[in-house]
Amino acid sequence: MLTRIFLLLSAALWGLYGIYCLLVPGSLHEAAGIVAVTPTGTTELRAMYGGLQTAIGVLALLGAVRGSLTRTALVTLGTLALGLGSARLFGVFVDGHFTAYTGMGLGFEWFTVLASRYLLRRK
Repeated sequence: MLTRIFLLLSAALWGLYGIYCLLVPGSLHEAAGIVAVTPTGTTELRAMYGGLQTAIGVLALLGAVRGSLTRTALVTLGTLALGLGSARLFGVFVDGHFTAYTGMGLGFEWFTVLASRYLLRRK
């Protein structure tokens, strides 16, 4: 039951943020200081922040509703969050800058890593 709740919450967070970024890529300018200067850049924001994160949300949803995909969803969520969290932490040290957006990202990503690992060990 705890695994299902985690996956449903992950689906909502990743999926809704992804859809928002797909539809309103300019929102990343104020939130994270990310701005596209060409249409190709806007398309890249839609793809990486919109499409990819929406797909992660769909995977989490599938893991929540199909037992055969639960383990795959947990492994994938944990691995992707580990990559994001590690790169973000590296960036903080290399670039020497930390914002509330960065802190929220780190908290969400490392929570996802630890929760995925914990839930996988319980299975």
